[in-house]
Amino acid sequence: MFKAIRISILLFVLFFVAVSTWLTQARSTDWNNSLWVKVYPINGDGSDRSDDYISKLEARDFAGIESFLERESSRYAKDVARPVRIELGRPIREQPPELEGSRNALAVMMWSLKMRWWASGVTDDQDRIKPDVRIFVRYHSPDTALVLENSVGLQKGMVGVVNAYASRRHRGRNNVVIAHEFLHTLGATDKYSPDSGQPIGPDGLAEPDKSPLYPQKYAEIMGGRIALAEDDAVIPQSLKYAVIGPLTASEINLAN
Repeated sequence: MFKAIRISILLFVLFFVAVSTWLTQARSTDWNNSLWVKVYPINGDGSDRSDDYISKLEARDFAGIESFLERESSRYAKDVARPVRIELGRPIREQPPELEGSRNALAVMMWSLKMRWWASGVTDDQDRIKPDVRIFVRYHSPDTALVLENSVGLQKGMVGVVNAYASRRHRGRNNVVIAHEFLHTLGATDKYSPDSGQPIGPDGLAEPDKSPLYPQKYAEIMGGRIALAEDDAVIPQSLKYAVIGPLTASEINLAN
């Protein structure tokens, strides 16, 4: 009897969590109101340079992301004056959990749960009201080699972790990566090769009908890079050179 009651309670809790998650995800892509995105800076390499950069950060440093979403949503006839509202949180002193060892489905699932639990715990003292999306940006000295694939965005939990450069010169590129991972939290999928980082056509290209096809002038945001040739691509310097393609727009309900 007691075992049956415990199982029933557990199933109810799981059902409640599943429904709550589904409702949150559905609301996040109805594009009827602004999404509240909060950015939490983290010193990713423990350097004084990263600390100094973080101390000077302002919410307006991420304004390019708001402008990008407003511009692209209007292209898909979504009438939201400010689809994304970004705020800057206080620095986080803990590092997020890492996905170590095996990357099989079970390991990734366990890491995802740890990540969501960690994200809630480290922001409790500054978030009486939970934002729609939480993005943790780990800043490193510009001498550190970082690539887009080192960052991650989780739709379940709507949490992202971004590796970025602690340099104003790289602010535009940082925002490209942040926007990419933010769209992952809304359900957008990668459209580049995990081996080469090369955008995969046609959906990973900003101008799939261009002739000649290369070089492209812009990056499809989930393709991640501007394809200069079939085997060469670069991360755009800012979101001025990025677009949301039709498939990505469909995935996040922007084109529906």
